[in-house]
Amino acid sequence: MPGKLGKTTEQRLAMLRNQASQLLWYGRLETTAARAKELRPYVEKLITKAVNTYDDVIEFEVVAKDKKGKEVRTTAVKDGPKKLAARRAVMAKTYDLQEIKAFNEKKSDYKKRTAKVQHPLMEKLFNEIAPKYAQRKEEIGQGGGYTRIYLLGQRRGDGAEVAVIELV
Repeated sequence: MPGKLGKTTEQRLAMLRNQASQLLWYGRLETTAARAKELRPYVEKLITKAVNTYDDVIEFEVVAKDKKGKEVRTTAVKDGPKKLAARRAVMAKTYDLQEIKAFNEKKSDYKKRTAKVQHPLMEKLFNEIAPKYAQRKEEIGQGGGYTRIYLLGQRRGDGAEVAVIELV
């Protein structure tokens, strides 16, 4: 028995997961107005989770030996427990998208650029989107309101109300 949006729960959640991933990756998405209104709270909760935990990192010193046997000290950074839990929660609600090779980019350059990135969507969310909205939250004093919906009119063919949802 279909529920909201004329889909079963599994289908609806898969659609929301896919659309949330696309919206976070590209910054905007054209869809029907009803789907955009369903998607807005779903995405805003994910972004809020990232904003609240993006700066929870642990820095530690690593001692390794180089080729000549000298001890080399470097600092490494890993996620703290709150950020790790948030990343896993967000990963459960989105699909992980792969980095796309640029038009004139060589394969070796692409591999070098993406070598250390395991989950590109999570990196983008926690390293680009969350700090931007955290700064906005400090300046304006307002959390939330990360997306906006524009209604575009009716679609030819079936007359469905079309909208664009985008990150502010």
